[in-house]
Amino acid sequence: MFTGIIESIGKIKSMESVGGDIRLTVESDDLDFSDVKLGDSIASNGICLTVVDRGSNYYSVDVSRETMTHTALEGLKTGDIVNLEKAMLPTTRFGGHIVSGHVDGVGTVVKLQQDARSIYIEIAIPEDLAHYTATKGSITLDGISLTTNLVKDNIVSLNIIPHTAQVTNIAKHWLVGDKVNVEVDIVARYLERLLNKTPASPKNKITEAFLADNGFMK
Repeated sequence: MFTGIIESIGKIKSMESVGGDIRLTVESDDLDFSDVKLGDSIASNGICLTVVDRGSNYYSVDVSRETMTHTALEGLKTGDIVNLEKAMLPTTRFGGHIVSGHVDGVGTVVKLQQDARSIYIEIAIPEDLAHYTATKGSITLDGISLTTNLVKDNIVSLNIIPHTAQVTNIAKHWLVGDKVNVEVDIVARYLERLLNKTPASPKNKITEAFLADNGFMK
């Protein structure tokens, strides 16, 4: 589990084919590797990946063909910059929102421009994910917990403050046309599942009226 608050950025050191899968190695001089063990999870551009090797300033993970096909990792190459976050601890300050590291789809940067000191960005996300997003809601892009300005159809608009731009790969890497990993708010997914459960079980009292009465819907 992650928070979407990026700890550091890293650089792809190598991407090697191993038995049809990919062995990805990422190096970073800023990430604290002192508590990273084999089997630990590190979100790399928002993708929860398992550490299979590590050194003083790098880690390696195995990436399946399934993950490569359904994420923006497929378009990355050696030297590209990625956002890094180690799995959260029980004592971690929860500054973002609940992020699982399980990518729901791939979005495309369709607009990017300076807006005073921030960067205004529009992302086209897959249409089947659009109904999980909401204006002033949370969305995860390349592992970054962000607040949406506006959601119109499948276009999500955001403003990126200078700090976020500097400590992530946004200012250093994102361009119009680039692909980004999208994870929608996990709460929205479970609410949909509960509301669409049929037939209603006597034990299942979750209804739209119940959610509205308890402040989950307006």
